[in-house]
Amino acid sequence: MIKFDKLWVTMKNQNISTYYLRERCGIDSKTIRRLRANENIETKTLDKLCCVLKCKIEDIAEYSEDES
Repeated sequence: MIKFDKLWVTMKNQNISTYYLRERCGIDSKTIRRLRANENIETKTLDKLCCVLKCKIEDIAEYSEDES
């Protein structure tokens, strides 16, 4: 399972809000909801996030084994 817990920490450290992602970066509210729920997103969204946050993918996402 891919988790996006690190995304929220990285955003907080850079003082970037979900509003900024929606209004300035073109990431829609459905995608924000999917990120919060650790659901599947497109790789182009990961690319946008890394570009906006000027970070590596490991700064916003991590893999962990599914517990089921």
